[in-house]
Amino acid sequence: MELQNGVQQLEKRNTSGSSRKREKSIFWAYVLWTIGGFVGAHHVYLERDAQAFIYFSTLGGYFGLGWLRDIYRIPSYVHDANERPSFVNDFKRKVRTNRKPPFSSVRFATENAIAYFWAEIFRNAIPEDEVFGINFRHLLILTPLVIALGVWTVGNIGREQGSIWIALCSAYLLYPTLFYIGDDSTWIFLMVVAASLSFDTFSKQWRLKPRKKRSFVRRIFCLGFAAAIYLSLIGSYLYFNAVITDSEGEEIKLSEAVQHFLTSPIWLDLKASLVATWNQAIHQGFWATWAQLIDLTDPRGEINAYKVLGLSQTATQTEVTSRWRALSRDNHPDKIKGTEEERRQAQETFMEIQQAYEILSKAKNRRQRRNRKFE
Repeated sequence: MELQNGVQQLEKRNTSGSSRKREKSIFWAYVLWTIGGFVGAHHVYLERDAQAFIYFSTLGGYFGLGWLRDIYRIPSYVHDANERPSFVNDFKRKVRTNRKPPFSSVRFATENAIAYFWAEIFRNAIPEDEVFGINFRHLLILTPLVIALGVWTVGNIGREQGSIWIALCSAYLLYPTLFYIGDDSTWIFLMVVAASLSFDTFSKQWRLKPRKKRSFVRRIFCLGFAAAIYLSLIGSYLYFNAVITDSEGEEIKLSEAVQHFLTSPIWLDLKASLVATWNQAIHQGFWATWAQLIDLTDPRGEINAYKVLGLSQTATQTEVTSRWRALSRDNHPDKIKGTEEERRQAQETFMEIQQAYEILSKAKNRRQRRNRKFE
């Protein structure tokens, strides 16, 4: 009965409303696909906002796969947006034939891929260390919610819809498995599969009523808000958790490496560094060049530390310690009797000296541990 009423509503919409609606253009859809498809511009034009955000958050529908698929899907999207009679009649036939949307391997795989990707972004965005004395690891409890949102968003694209609640409950039912499995990736995968299977089995249904129309300004505001949340998660990951590996195989936090980069030779002496890098690439190949490039960015700040202490990079630890003591004694803030600005500058210089010595001492200890490991 409900399906019959829905089909009747579709017929009324098709006969009375389509002529008054401003139609979308296949040409402009392809233009936007070409120049802004990786961020979902063509889907914004076609009022498929959820799909647009998915493209934005996954670089073109999971690293370009969705963008390439749209080469032949755009005409269908445009006909859907325009409620073209041939498209609507085909949809009515599907509704009459199937009580609920049949299984789609593409949609199911996309639900899993998007939910897993968003969950990994969220998990990696949570700071591993305390920030201002606050432990944010408790936010892992929201991971099933992120998974359910991913499944639900994909499941509600186009002419299909479904409730989020069953997917959400299914994901939370498997949340305790983290304490038995111990592996975060496997844990997330299990919740993703459970959420997508439950949504596909129990929640999805045909979208028989039109979506509520929203103004363009409101749509852009909602998309912008979602994009801001997503970018803040990316920023949190890059600042708190992202690491790079130096030529010695040691991991350094990206935020620390960026700070040291601003005082590194590759930044201060850019031209000379580019020439050295080019010569390295010619004679020793890509990977040796990459290792040198990482070293030139001075990710640990060791090169700048030698510069602060006024020593060459070949200085021994004894020379480093002796120089540090002399500079600390000569630049101690208590010896400065000048103005407030002079005392502040002396304090900054003193702290730079202490930090430089700490960096070089840690480097020495790290090399000693590595040498003992290989003995």
